[in-house]
Parts: sequence; C-alpha cells; structure tokens
Amino acid sequence: MTEHLLQTTLWLPRRPEEVFPFFSDALNLEAITPPWLHFKVLTPAPIQMAKGTLIDYKLRLRGMPIRWRTLISAWEPPFMFVDEQLKGPYNKWHHTHTFEAKDGGTLCTDKVVYAAPGGRPVHSLFVRPQIEKIFEYRQEQLLKLLGAGRLSAQAAA
Repeated sequence: MTEHLLQTTLWLPRRPEEVFPFFSDALNLEAITPPWLHFKVLTPAPIQMAKGTLIDYKLRLRGMPIRWRTLISAWEPPFMFVDEQLKGPYNKWHHTHTFEAKDGGTLCTDKVVYAAPGGRPVHSLFVRPQIEKIFEYRQEQLLKLLGAGRLSAQAAA
C-alpha cells in the first residue's frame, strides 16, 4: 500500500478560539465540501465532538454512492484534531487539522496521509487531482465563511 501526503495551509483573520468552533460542528463539512460530491452527514445532530466520536456520511464519488465513517482519534481544542477513516473509499485516510495563532489570525493546516486502491496510475490520473480539487474548494469556502486571507498549498507524493 503506497501512502501519499496532501498538505494545505490557509491563513484566516480570526484567532484559533474563533476558528475552531466552526470545525467542531461536523455539519459544517456540508458547507465546505464541493456540491458535486452530494455530501451529507448521516449522524444525527447534535454531534458531540470528542476523542472517540464516530461520524457517518454519504457521498457520491464519480456517480457511485459511498458510505464513509470516521473516528475522531485526537481532540485538542482549539489547536488540533484528527479524523481517521474507518470505512470509506480509501485504503487509508488520516487527516490532521491544526490551528496555530499567527500574525493576528490563525494558520489552518490540513495534513492528509492517504492510500487509495488502484496503484500509481489511478492515483496520478484520478485520485490526486480529485482530492486537490476538493481541498481547493474547501479553502475557497472557508475564506468566504470565515474571512478573507492568504492561502497556499503544498503537496508531496
């Protein structure tokens, strides 16, 4: 199983104590996920976020219905949390979210270590470009919802 890394950063003009609550509400994932994924949180609200919380979703990936379950495996408000896929489209999905006070705002970093079925050609042609589009959309929406800011992305295979 080949693992890949996607890392993005986004600066928001709000303190971590103001930004983190947005991410603490799992239902906000619907607002920052591209509409073409038809993403829906299935776990009934309100979802009490903490280490050990399980969250179920459904989405459509290339037209195919997918169920996804994640585990919140680390929870350190307002600085960090980790969600890990227990069931879903990837062989591995380990997503670390960090929130660092910087320049009067918050530097939000997403670090995703993932592995997908299909090998390198499928990853290069389909999986990686799709994940990058999802995170580009996510950053655009976060800027709209939480304030204008500087954004950057860096990726490593």
